[in-house]
Amino acid sequence: MAFKLIALAAFVAVANAGLVPLTHVSYQTAPVAYAAPLASAVVSKTVEDYDHHPQYSFNYGVSDSLSGDHKSQHETRDGDKVTGSYSLIDADGTKRTVDYVADDVNGFNAVVRREPAVAVATPVVKTVATAAVPAATYGAAPAYAYQAAPVAHATYFAQPHYSQIYV
Repeated sequence: MAFKLIALAAFVAVANAGLVPLTHVSYQTAPVAYAAPLASAVVSKTVEDYDHHPQYSFNYGVSDSLSGDHKSQHETRDGDKVTGSYSLIDADGTKRTVDYVADDVNGFNAVVRREPAVAVATPVVKTVATAAVPAATYGAAPAYAYQAAPVAHATYFAQPHYSQIYV
């Protein structure tokens, strides 16, 4: 009888449970309000000077006798026409010179000239004879002999042992 009562109570509990909703309960937010901006963005324009007929000229040169680096360049601009040249010493010792012209009509044109090897003075290296220092001699390293530690240890307290005597 008790089983029937428990089974009936379980059936009633399942019937009253109902369905679990598929959507989650959430709060509603306030509607979004749009307002006019407090300040307007300032747009600043920079005025750049435009040169209708630009002109410049520059040159530089490097002559390093220690590393053997020798090169130079010069360039001139007059309006939209650029002329210039640069030269350098190649690895094989020849001097390479490039003359170039760039303009709106013909574009970039370069003429490369190679001149024979330039005699570059090599630095004179003096050899200094040094006296040989005798090598220090050392004896053999000392040999260390190690003794093994004893394995047996002394006991701190020995329990008394009583033996039975058989008669």
